[in-house]
Amino acid sequence: MPQRDRVSSFDLQIWGDERRDAWRAFIAEQPYGDLLQTMEWGALKARSGWEPLPLAAVESNRQVAAALLLKRTLPQPFRALLYCPRGPILDWRRRELVHAVLEAIREQARRHEALFAKFDPAVPAKETNVSELLREHACVPACGEPEDDGGFGGVQPRYVMKTNLTPHPDELLASFKSKTRYNIRLASRKGVVVKVDTTRHDLPEFYKLLQVTAERDRFLIRPQKYYEDLWELLVEPGLAHLFLGYYEQELIAGALCFILGHQCWYVYGASSNRHRQRMPNHLVQWTAMQWARERGCTVYDFRGVAPNTEQGRASPLYGLNRFKEGFAAELVEYAGEWDLPVRPLWYRAFRCLEPPVRRMRKVLARLRR
Repeated sequence: MPQRDRVSSFDLQIWGDERRDAWRAFIAEQPYGDLLQTMEWGALKARSGWEPLPLAAVESNRQVAAALLLKRTLPQPFRALLYCPRGPILDWRRRELVHAVLEAIREQARRHEALFAKFDPAVPAKETNVSELLREHACVPACGEPEDDGGFGGVQPRYVMKTNLTPHPDELLASFKSKTRYNIRLASRKGVVVKVDTTRHDLPEFYKLLQVTAERDRFLIRPQKYYEDLWELLVEPGLAHLFLGYYEQELIAGALCFILGHQCWYVYGASSNRHRQRMPNHLVQWTAMQWARERGCTVYDFRGVAPNTEQGRASPLYGLNRFKEGFAAELVEYAGEWDLPVRPLWYRAFRCLEPPVRRMRKVLARLRR
């Protein structure tokens, strides 16, 4: 039997896997829906130690909100936390609905002895009512104010770039910066070919290229098993797709994108140290954008970039901004990462200890490479 809480006129329920399709359909049709709120994403995270808790709000037998909560056990005495990636998904203009969902999340946190609940909704920061509503429920910003952050910020990127895919392909290409258009055509002239009909047999080759990219650009990647699970749970059901760029049968670039409803997200990219002058990444991106448009997407999300501030422009990440701007992508700042403390004293202790522990883990991970 599903867990139920009656809050005002809303029925709050933890849904089971048998409601996966209905849940995904609701997420897909929302203006700020995100694949990270699907049960498929929850199933992927479950393979790395998270417990998914899909909390639905129902009104008059119709789903009106979704909050995929991911529970993670913490070392004693902290017990656990709940994380709602890119959620909750609801109409933030409905104050009563927001109240019902946040109170239900608070109750789930208590039931699971969580220290706090964390969320980072994919709602633009300019919709200031979101921040106001969160503060009304004793939520606190988890990463400080926007100007304090010179990078992506938070668990998910706070700053992203998006391209409008609705124009005709010729008009869309014409909206790109001249250098980007030139590089797309250069890649084709120089013999770069993008493979779209990829299969699971292509995944090990992409992972090797991802390792090369991580070594060159000095970032960490997950084990290959994670990408194998991702293929099974997202690519095979049609929620993700792999694009690979070749030159004379040598893999030199690749992109793994998520797709849901009207949106496509560029999530993982890789490139070789060889043949970079052939600009394969530009052609891979243009191919992915056309593929997404053909499937009804109106938004192509390039994901994380640096903020357009003095500190952000000084960040090593700002090169990504220039690359993505070339595709007529516009900067969007989200409402940010918020915490809902349930055990305030222990939460403050956790916040003090978390940064040095996280830094130490990164150092140890690099030493093991």
